[in-house]
Amino acid sequence: MSFQTGLAGLNASSRSLDVIGNNIANANTTGMKSSRAEFNDLIASSLGIGGGSGTQGGIGVAVGAIAQQFTQGNITITGNNLDVAINGGGFFQLTQSDGSTAYTRDGSFKLDKDGYIKTNTGAFVMGFDTDLTGKPTSTTATKRQLPTTAPIAASATTLIGAEFNLDARAAVATAGAVRTEGTAITLYDSQGSEVPLSMYFERVATTTTDNWDVYDAPTGGTLIASLSFGADGTLTTPAAPVSFTVTNPHTVAGDITATIDFSKATQYGSSFAVSNLTQNGYAPGELTGLNINESGVITARYSNGQTQYNGQLALADFRNVQGLQPLGGNAWSATFASGNALVGSPGVGRMGAIRSGALEESNVDLTAELVNMMTAQRSYQANAQTIKTQDQIMSTLVNLR
Repeated sequence: MSFQTGLAGLNASSRSLDVIGNNIANANTTGMKSSRAEFNDLIASSLGIGGGSGTQGGIGVAVGAIAQQFTQGNITITGNNLDVAINGGGFFQLTQSDGSTAYTRDGSFKLDKDGYIKTNTGAFVMGFDTDLTGKPTSTTATKRQLPTTAPIAASATTLIGAEFNLDARAAVATAGAVRTEGTAITLYDSQGSEVPLSMYFERVATTTTDNWDVYDAPTGGTLIASLSFGADGTLTTPAAPVSFTVTNPHTVAGDITATIDFSKATQYGSSFAVSNLTQNGYAPGELTGLNINESGVITARYSNGQTQYNGQLALADFRNVQGLQPLGGNAWSATFASGNALVGSPGVGRMGAIRSGALEESNVDLTAELVNMMTAQRSYQANAQTIKTQDQIMSTLVNLR
């Protein structure tokens, strides 16, 4: 019996050393979670023996479980915007090359040739679609893809914002006079071609209000709008943006019809000055960079100066993370023991926050693992010694004469 007890101890100590060695080997593996061997004692039982009498001895030990330790690892700054760490609970959701779902804490992501965000093992990173404000528009996670294969399409100008001050001391314009107060802005047609728009201001004689006409040329030209100001110098009319059509020299794309918002125009006793001119059109643009905020929302930057939201990373959590099945490649899969994945947005509920430009280190404590290794080694030697002692006893019995 003692031979089997010692052999069971040797097997258990060997398994423990295997676990400790795996922890030490992965001390520098991103998102690695350490494990530990947990042991159960073995008791012989048969009819009429034991039953709480306290006379039945044990027959060894067995490894009851290899438990994973899902404590938070240190977060290290890398400066790479595609490196992402989770500060708190949750796992990144992945779709592997065979179509199966996996989960990881390793956020060292890459872009492939088609613009998909992937892990080092080639798994697709999953996330939610978002609207123009970055809010999720779906609860179903899909593969995250950025438009790297082609430029984003141009957008024609539809709204112009003009903020300026007209000099209240200016004289009423005479017939045929050249308008000297003016400004210009560049618009874009549906193909992204630039179309210039000039605006010149001419004070008009009136008995009740201060009126200004806005034209597209220094003399003559087309009337864009008529502005009226009250006694306090603020705009009274028009009360709503004015619709206006700009002739496009690029005839294929057609003329540009947009609205001009003059609501922030003023007439004060100071020199003419333009404080802001804006328009919402833009030319085509290539992807130049991206950023991921704490909520996991991906913001892409383009060569045309535009920034656009391109989805939100999805996180998943489980009722029992100890039940997850390690797959290798820093990934786990859900099992019956872990329960179904609870998918959500970073920073919401139990989900941790996202840290872009950083990675989560392994949570392996090298000092503790080296001490554990020495303890397991001594346990192995002690179990080997019990077998040796039992052999000596058996040899003595056999040699009795």
